[in-house]
Amino acid sequence: MHVQFKILRQHENSAPYSATYELDVDPGNTILDCLNRIKWEQDGSLAFRKNCRNTICGSCSMRINGRSALACKESVQSEAARLQQIQAAGDRPHNQNGSGESVKSGEIPTFIIAPMGNMPVIKDLVVNMQNFWDSLEAVDPYVSTAGRQVPEREFLQTPEERDRLNQTGNCILCGACYSECNAREVNPEFVGPHALAKAYRMVADSRDTQTEARLEQYNEPESGVWACTRCYYCNSVCPMEVAPLDQISKIKQEILDRQDASSSRSVRHRKVLIDLVKQGGWIDERRFGLQVVGNSFRDLPGLASLGPLGLRMLVRGKLPLQFEPSAGAEEVRSLIEAIQTLEATSLPSDS
Repeated sequence: MHVQFKILRQHENSAPYSATYELDVDPGNTILDCLNRIKWEQDGSLAFRKNCRNTICGSCSMRINGRSALACKESVQSEAARLQQIQAAGDRPHNQNGSGESVKSGEIPTFIIAPMGNMPVIKDLVVNMQNFWDSLEAVDPYVSTAGRQVPEREFLQTPEERDRLNQTGNCILCGACYSECNAREVNPEFVGPHALAKAYRMVADSRDTQTEARLEQYNEPESGVWACTRCYYCNSVCPMEVAPLDQISKIKQEILDRQDASSSRSVRHRKVLIDLVKQGGWIDERRFGLQVVGNSFRDLPGLASLGPLGLRMLVRGKLPLQFEPSAGAEEVRSLIEAIQTLEATSLPSDS
């Protein structure tokens, strides 16, 4: 099978450029196999990370045709099939590799390889992951038993308690989710999906004694869970099915269960939204702004910030003067209440 690789190359603090290589490969070869051959047979100066070659270490994460993945996991055949699906749908891949090139149809499958995003490039496909590790360290990803007397043997867990840690424990810290994180791209204070997935593992661990302090830390509006934009890219690229966004949502729920609407704007946003939908089937935008931003007239600076927007809406005839409940509001209310009741009754068995 004849294939073409277009690799985005660059040195630190220099402009990137695209280098093209062609290979005859077996369809079962991995992308990492192909990169090895390029380095060994065509260009020894090509730089990329690798180690286990078996989806364990996470070292070979890079952008393959516009999405972050492990080069040792993706095969030539599977990636070519994915490109054919994209072309058949008339769509372009989520391409942020900076090369300005898209996948073109043709007889020769073309693979565009680029370094991971949200991290500065050191050389070619090798990136500086210091911010990645610093963000992980910021959530204190270690079980704390400081508040307990040390037992004679070990801290025991039931099978059910241990099962709660399995999914997040699968994370190999490859950086794929961090590379695709839109929130991190625009907000350098956000710790990232990898860190918060590890954070939930600490919250869920029955041996940890710092749950309340952790939740206070993860509740920070700029660095914590509320800074997530819920774009789902982290879930879609995770090679180990850790589903970072799901873990972030679990932390949010833990915070919401412990705090009332007056504690922070982030918590208030979620609680007010649900209450208004329960009342009218959809959101009364007038009350939503006053209750969330203005904290029901208790946050005067927040209330004042709504003035310019409200005035512009009023001038342009876009400020609703009355609210009409949606059809089926009672059914919506009953569904929400049924879910809330189910969640409340299931909490004791999960905690």
